[in-house]
Amino acid sequence: MGHKLKVAGWVSVGVFAGALTTVSLQTVARGALAPLPLEEIQQLAAVFGMIKTNYVEPVDEKKLITDAIAGMVAGLDPHSVYLDKKALKDFNEGTTGKFVGVGIEISQEDGLIKVVSPIEDSPAYRAGLKPNDLIVKIDDTPVKGMALNEGVKRMRGEPNTKVNLSIFRKDENRTFPVTIIREEIKTQSVKAKVIEPGYGWVRISQFQERTVADFARKVEDIYKQDPKLKGLVLDLRNDPGGYLDAAVAISAAFLPANVTVVSANGQLPESKFTYKASPRYYQRQNGQDPLKHLEEVTHGAIKTVPLVVLVNEGSASASEIVAGALQDHKRAQLLGNQTFGKGSVQTAVCLDSAFRMDNCPTAALKITTSRYYTPSGKSIQAKGIVPDVMVDETAEGNLFAALRTREADLEKHLNNGQGDEVKDATREKAREEARIKLEEEMKKPPSERKLPEFGTVNDFPLMQALNQLKGQPVMVSKTLVERPEEKKEN
Repeated sequence: MGHKLKVAGWVSVGVFAGALTTVSLQTVARGALAPLPLEEIQQLAAVFGMIKTNYVEPVDEKKLITDAIAGMVAGLDPHSVYLDKKALKDFNEGTTGKFVGVGIEISQEDGLIKVVSPIEDSPAYRAGLKPNDLIVKIDDTPVKGMALNEGVKRMRGEPNTKVNLSIFRKDENRTFPVTIIREEIKTQSVKAKVIEPGYGWVRISQFQERTVADFARKVEDIYKQDPKLKGLVLDLRNDPGGYLDAAVAISAAFLPANVTVVSANGQLPESKFTYKASPRYYQRQNGQDPLKHLEEVTHGAIKTVPLVVLVNEGSASASEIVAGALQDHKRAQLLGNQTFGKGSVQTAVCLDSAFRMDNCPTAALKITTSRYYTPSGKSIQAKGIVPDVMVDETAEGNLFAALRTREADLEKHLNNGQGDEVKDATREKAREEARIKLEEEMKKPPSERKLPEFGTVNDFPLMQALNQLKGQPVMVSKTLVERPEEKKEN
């Protein structure tokens, strides 16, 4: 198959921030070079020469060129980008779900780094770290007041190197040292469990290399626990995207064979394609269909089990493809908030033509080449998927959703190509009100905060999804409405 897509997610900073994601084609559309505008190229050379000779201090020539390239690409849209060596490393870690570190999911609490969960079979897991442990020091550096990203940076490093952590365990009221040997970590993007007899919950936090295999294994486990499953909730909230072939596979797990999952359209022949619910569109190089065994274990029930999909404004790109496909084919009911609206495709090209993107040694260019469409032909660019039932994130209302950044909020975003967009004048007011609420909430003790708890009885949207599956009343939002498309300023 000619196309092999993947999505890399960059999630905006903040607890409730939305997702900014990008999509890339592994295969390269290598068309003929367009004629160069000589007059403008001469101006560029003149500016380069003036900076080189006249600037107050010496300037690195390579930096001038790379900055010029980066600026040229950044002027196109929010998802077109020049990738230098460091950005390439981050790009590959984000899409493969692999990095070198200790293997913990973390958050912040009282100025310290809190262990949310050790990743199964990681060095931190084997060292005995537990949820709610607080990291007091990383090597000899106190953590108090340290930015979360800085903590991540200090705990990552080269394979087989040591990092010393000082851990405070609240329930034992003691502090103790732990020495951990860093190694390659494979993150887990799928969580699943039986919520109550007859009803299962599967959460996908990002579409990565292992997502489909993990999804199949964990859904099989649910069916082994409860072979007569009455309903399933697929949770895509705050999922910023991931590999498109993984998104196609997840869609195919629930859909009839060979129906359309997603299509795309752009200028080049390579940017026009259709992906269907068939193994040829998601099988990896080993040629195995990870969904075949799942269908056998469930005796085909995975294709017919009543399904609800949870989405919110943080559901973006590949997760919107899944939601759109399941909604258009009437396979699932969508509950939650209108999604992010990332409906464009970027082609990634290694600037050293002798190398592929997965081992590109120098730098790469990623530019927007297509818009993608749901099976019914709708573009969701700058609009998103509108759920069948609007549901707030808490019983008290949608307290913080306005803080999430959506595609339509990004400067220079593409419109959807399907009509004019209208500016929402109340958006900034709602965002300011939500920001004040969040600041007030974060001042409270953790036990009193009204923050989402995915996968628990305190997860309000999940409880409404279960009500939907059972045919019981759902508490529909009284304030949420479809957010209009927002017109770009010319």
